[in-house]
Amino acid sequence: MSKLILASVALATALTASLASAHHSFAVFFDDKQEVTLRGTVTMFRFTNPHGTLAFEVRGPDGEVQRWRAETNAPSVLQRRGWTRGSVRPGQVITIKGWRARDGSRYIRMGEVRDAEGNLVGGRFGTNDD
Repeated sequence: MSKLILASVALATALTASLASAHHSFAVFFDDKQEVTLRGTVTMFRFTNPHGTLAFEVRGPDGEVQRWRAETNAPSVLQRRGWTRGSVRPGQVITIKGWRARDGSRYIRMGEVRDAEGNLVGGRFGTNDD
């Protein structure tokens, strides 16, 4: 019986640790001094926990297509800011402003999104939003 209890505690600890690492601090991954603005075409929008994801393609200065990802807030926060699952769709041209990943990858924390006409989609996000 004690082996079963020990195994259960070990499993619970491992699950808790993995869930805690899934929810991370802005400052760990993103640099608030490296704000970028990109114009591209949406390829995917996931309205999922713990953070949504927006994938988009940007044509670089050399004409080559670059694949970028933006991390958003949780769906509950997005909804409070006026977002829905259909706020952005594949094929839609957007301008996205956000904070660059510390590791230099093509990954940003979303600050704001504007549609092709320049209209704000939902609301703005800050560096301390969760």
